[in-house]
Amino acid sequence: MDVKDFWYVVAESRDLKKDQVLARKVMGEWLAVFRDENGKVVVMQDRCKHRAAQLSRGKVCHGKLECPYHGWVYGKEGHVVAVPSEGDNFKQTATRKGHTYITCEVDDYIYVCLAESGTTEEKPFVMRHYKEKGWKTIRLVNHFDNNVTNCVENFIDIPHTVYVHPGIFRNPRKQKIDVDVQRINGAVKASYLNETDNFGWFSKALNPNGGNIQHSDEFFMPNVSCVEYIFGPKRHFIITSQCIPLENDETLVYTDLTYNYGIWNTLAAPIIRRQGQAIIDQDIDALANQMKVIKKYGDDFSNTSNDVIHVWVESIQKELEKGQDPRLLPERNKRTTMLV
Repeated sequence: MDVKDFWYVVAESRDLKKDQVLARKVMGEWLAVFRDENGKVVVMQDRCKHRAAQLSRGKVCHGKLECPYHGWVYGKEGHVVAVPSEGDNFKQTATRKGHTYITCEVDDYIYVCLAESGTTEEKPFVMRHYKEKGWKTIRLVNHFDNNVTNCVENFIDIPHTVYVHPGIFRNPRKQKIDVDVQRINGAVKASYLNETDNFGWFSKALNPNGGNIQHSDEFFMPNVSCVEYIFGPKRHFIITSQCIPLENDETLVYTDLTYNYGIWNTLAAPIIRRQGQAIIDQDIDALANQMKVIKKYGDDFSNTSNDVIHVWVESIQKELEKGQDPRLLPERNKRTTMLV
């Protein structure tokens, strides 16, 4: 198993129009993304076979991609189907072919898989309750100056919230919270057992009676985090983040804020979008500073028992780096207590 065996978001479906080409990057690989004559997504290496121009700077005509340098035209399988300078003498050959990648379009996201074999047994992450009746989703896209692992760990890290997001999300109260953490089948899940009302100004709207809530933070290999809160009937909130590695110190994060607030769904949308982005902006700043320090002093982290979720996420990532299947790691369970 390799990190290239998985699916990575390269665009929202709505962003890729007919006769349009998008320049994208995943794990340092430059990509040109467009739709063929039938509307199906094509992802090619962003390099012309002729004189190494970027194909993403070209144009799409009738589902074919034209290089901006000498006009070579590529079809949906990556074959060169026309060379203007050869005119009617052009003959298609097997060697004149750009490198293409497997793609799929699910939940209004466009995914690419960079597997060397050109196939994968993995499936894209299924976005919970997306477009289901009674649910609404707000999508945000943000660039982080940090790596995938640090980003995804930040999104499932409770202790940082009282310091990075005071008031807007949590306030320091030293409230005791018990946490059950489990590592199984290439995933990590933390279940919080006695959390109540420490959610900044959101508390009155989400949990007015201050009762116990259901809260879980989950990690799914190689790059997905899912934070879920259930405050009661029609008070359900899910934050799903897909972290896309651009380079070793750059990550693009596609975030779905999916919720069910009953009759308040539409009214809540602009508030959730604004406050959600405000929280993400604070994380962007914190993670940029973390990477700045890592580049100077390294990433020798000092962990406590409350960091078990991070340790187990990193254990999965390390298996992938070695080409091993993290699903073969032994199941682990641990209960810890933290103050927030």
